[in-house]
Amino acid sequence: MMKKITIAIDGYSSCGKSTLAKQLAKELNYVYIDSGAMYRTITLFFLRNHIDWTDTKEVVAALENISLEFNTNIATGDSEMYLNGENVEFVIRDLVVAEKVSEVAAVKEVRAFAVKQQQMMGAKKGIVMDGRDIGTTVFPNAELKIFMTADNAVRVERRFKEMYARNPNVTIDEVKHNLELRDYIDSHREVSPLIRADDAILIDNTNLSPEEQLQKAQDLVMKLCR
Repeated sequence: MMKKITIAIDGYSSCGKSTLAKQLAKELNYVYIDSGAMYRTITLFFLRNHIDWTDTKEVVAALENISLEFNTNIATGDSEMYLNGENVEFVIRDLVVAEKVSEVAAVKEVRAFAVKQQQMMGAKKGIVMDGRDIGTTVFPNAELKIFMTADNAVRVERRFKEMYARNPNVTIDEVKHNLELRDYIDSHREVSPLIRADDAILIDNTNLSPEEQLQKAQDLVMKLCR
C-alpha cells in the first residue's frame, strides 16, 4: 500500500490547476480541495451583504458569520462548495465574483481565515489542493509541489470558453482584462503573493492534453511513494 502524501498545486488562473487536481485526486482516491472556491465563496458573501473589505472591523465581523464546507455531489462524485448550508458551486463561478475575488483574497484577515481552514482539512494527508499559495503558505512541507503555467493566449481562450458556457454575453476582451488584473493582484499582494515555491516542479500545459498532464503528475507521485 502506497503511503499518502500532501500534493500542492499552484499557478495562475486558467492554467489547468483544478482540472489536474481533480484528476489526480480521483486516480489516487485522495480528497480534492479547491482553495479558490473558498475565496470565491467569501467574496460572494461579501458582495451579497455589502461588506466593505477595506474595513478591517467589518471584515472580521463578517468572517464570523461564514461557514465553508465541501460536500460530495452523489450524482457526479464532484466536491462542491457550500456557504452556510447553501450549495453555491455554480454561483461563485460568475464573472461578477471573478472580478472581485483577487481583491478579497488579498485581505490579510481573509487569508488567515481561509488558510486555517485549509490546514485543518489537510491535516490527515491524502489530499490534493490547488490554489495560489498552497505550496508556499498553506502546506510549505507538502511532499509534492507542482506549479502550473500556460501561454497567456491559451489561458484566455480556455477561460472564455468556460465563461461563455454560463454567460453568452461575456466577451473575450472582458475575460482577458479579468485574467490580467487577477494575475497582477495575485502576484503583487502583500500577504502570500503568488510565487513558485523553490521546490515546486513546473508543468507547462500549453500544449498538453488533460491526459498528458495527468500522466506527468502521476509519474511524480509514483517516484515519491515507491
